[in-house]
Amino acid sequence: MDSTGTGQIEESESIKSAKFRLSGGEVLISKLNPRKSRVVSVAASSLAIVSSTEFVGLRAGDALDSRYLAYLLQSDLVRQELDSRVQSVTRSHQRVAPEDITHLNVAVAPLAEQRRIADFLDAETARMSTLRNSLRQFDRDVRERERAVLADQLNAGARSVRAELPPGWQWTPLMHLTDPLRQIMYGIVLPGPNVADGVPIVKGGDVAANRLSLKSLNRTTHEIEAGYARSRLKGGDLVIAIRGSVGEVAVVPNELTGANLTQDAARISIERSVHAKWLRLVLESPVVTYQIQQRITGATIKGINIWDLKRVLVPTPDMETQAALAATAGRAIQTHEDLRSRVAQHDHLLTERRHALITAAVTGQFDVSPASGRNVTDGVSA
Repeated sequence: MDSTGTGQIEESESIKSAKFRLSGGEVLISKLNPRKSRVVSVAASSLAIVSSTEFVGLRAGDALDSRYLAYLLQSDLVRQELDSRVQSVTRSHQRVAPEDITHLNVAVAPLAEQRRIADFLDAETARMSTLRNSLRQFDRDVRERERAVLADQLNAGARSVRAELPPGWQWTPLMHLTDPLRQIMYGIVLPGPNVADGVPIVKGGDVAANRLSLKSLNRTTHEIEAGYARSRLKGGDLVIAIRGSVGEVAVVPNELTGANLTQDAARISIERSVHAKWLRLVLESPVVTYQIQQRITGATIKGINIWDLKRVLVPTPDMETQAALAATAGRAIQTHEDLRSRVAQHDHLLTERRHALITAAVTGQFDVSPASGRNVTDGVSA
C-alpha cells in the first residue's frame, strides 16, 4: 500500500501465500464483497494462527500504525475505491484481486496523528460496540418474551407432542392443515445467476432477513422457473426456511404472487378451514419449533427435508378458537415486533454512524484531539 500524503510510508508487506501464519499485528481484509468486506486486526499472540485464503493479509511498515491501517480499510474512501475494482460480479458474490488491495493509493496522516486517530476510534467504537451488544441482548430478550406468549396462548399448555390437549383439540400433521392441491414443497434447485427481468425467487435467507419484497429478491430466468410451476407462490401463502436458518416463517405479500422458491425454502399453502394468522403464529411457537429443530439433518448445510416437515405435529383447536387465539396472541406479538423493529432501526443507525465516524477521522474531516464523540450515539439507545 502506498501513501500520497505527508508522512511517506514503506509499502505494507502483503502475505500472499494460499494459507499463511499470523503472529500478531497483521490486518486482514476479505477479498469478497469489497463494500461490506470484513477487516480483522490480529492481536499479538504467542500462538501461530493460520488465516483463510479468502483474506489478504497486510503487515504495516514502520511509518504506518496497524490500528490506523485497519480503520483506513473500513472507511468509505477505501471501500468505494475497492468497489470500483471488482473483477467478477454476481449480485451476492463480488471479488477483488489481492494486488488491488495492496497497491491502493491513499493519503495518510503522519504517524503521530495516526496513533491519535487510532486511540480516538478505539475508544469510540468500543462505546458503540457496547451499545450494540445491549441492543442485541434486548432483541433476544424480546424474542424470548414472544416465545413465551406463543407458548402460553397457542399451545394450551402443551410442552411436547406427548402432552394431553384440552377437549376438542388434537395433534394434527402440518400437511393436513394445508391445501391438498398445493402441497408443501420447495422450489428451484439451480436458479442460476440473478437476472434483472426474471422471476423473483425466495431463498431461506430472505425469510430470516425479512426480505420478502420485489425490490429485495434475486430473480431467475423465465425459462428456468417454468419447470417449477408447482411451487409458485400466492399472496397469503406461508414460506418457511428449510436450510440455514431453519424454521423462520413469513407471510407472502400479494406483490409476490407468481414468484417462486429455491430449495432453501418451502411453501405452505393454508387450507381454507384453517385460520391463516393462527397457523403462522403456531408455527413459531416452542412446541412446533422444537419438533423442527429435532428433525434437522446435515453436517455442513443443515436443513429439514419436506417429508419430515409435513409430519410436524401442530396442537390444533377448532376454527373459532383458532381465530380467538390469533387475535389475542397477535396483539401481544405485534407489540413485541414493534419493539424489535425499533431495535433494528437503532442498530442500523449505529452502524451508519460508526462508518461515518471512521471515514471522517481517517480522512481528517475533523480534529480528533479535542473531539469527545459525545454526539455519535445521539438518538440511539438500548
